[in-house]
Amino acid sequence: MRRLLPIIALLAAMAVLVSPGVAGAQTNPLWTEQKVTNYLPHMTVPEVRDLLTRTDMVIIPVASLEQHGLHLPIGTDYLNGVEQAKLIAQRADVLVAPILLPGQSPYHMGFEGTITLPSTLIQEVYVEATKSLIEHGFKRFLILNAHGGNTAITKFIVDRINQETAGIAVDLGAVAGPFRDRERMAAAPRPDGTVLDRHGGTPETSSSLYLMPTLVNLAVAEPADIRMPAHLEAILPDVLAGDPTATAVFLAEGLKAESTGKGTSSAEMSSTGVWGSRDPKEATVARGRVATEVFVDAAVGFIERWNELRPRQP
Repeated sequence: MRRLLPIIALLAAMAVLVSPGVAGAQTNPLWTEQKVTNYLPHMTVPEVRDLLTRTDMVIIPVASLEQHGLHLPIGTDYLNGVEQAKLIAQRADVLVAPILLPGQSPYHMGFEGTITLPSTLIQEVYVEATKSLIEHGFKRFLILNAHGGNTAITKFIVDRINQETAGIAVDLGAVAGPFRDRERMAAAPRPDGTVLDRHGGTPETSSSLYLMPTLVNLAVAEPADIRMPAHLEAILPDVLAGDPTATAVFLAEGLKAESTGKGTSSAEMSSTGVWGSRDPKEATVARGRVATEVFVDAAVGFIERWNELRPRQP
């Protein structure tokens, strides 16, 4: 028995090392993620089967990997879109299925780290992914565009799902619009609209401070030096005043790839990559929380109404 004691002790030590309940020091020191309900990458096959008994809806974020100035991560659109979808899925029983990180971002290629893909390839990836989910029993798709440059692509994805597959798709940002609490949005504190404040500016920074606070580094943020063609500069006051025609013309030409010759890529127009003159440090968690909660409430409202109009089909 005395000879067996060292062997028994060794076996006990090995059991502790492989035990799933072992202390954090014995596992990946970088792992911090917690399991999220209805989030496909975290789910097992039995959990997906169980979800299919309750819903046939899927939220698919359409995102990007692109520069967001000095203070926001390159994955801002992907991360914010996925986090919004997760929040929606905690209140409405739907699957969250992120498919692809990059999107269409050729106008940000002047800054290191940006990855851009052709619009046709992006469409194919999302349409093929929905076909896989349809084969498993999911039928309704809420396409959540998390990057302005993917607006047209999102519309094509939605239409192709509806035209080419047995699935039914909607653009979640568009259909959630009528459900938004515009009074709450209007009452939220925000800077005045007298300066350009778009990509990577205070709205996006505020949302990021709420949705992924540990990845925002406001300490290095600084106002961008904005340069743009004279004719765009001339109509900017009308854009800031809310003139829809001026805004349409401005956005049709502004923030386009350097190869187009328009002189409006992010590197040509901005010293930091932010498309705006306002200091990103003016962003607030409170503003981001309101924007997020208003959108999540609206998305849940639409989902509930869609379920009333068309209950899940067995």
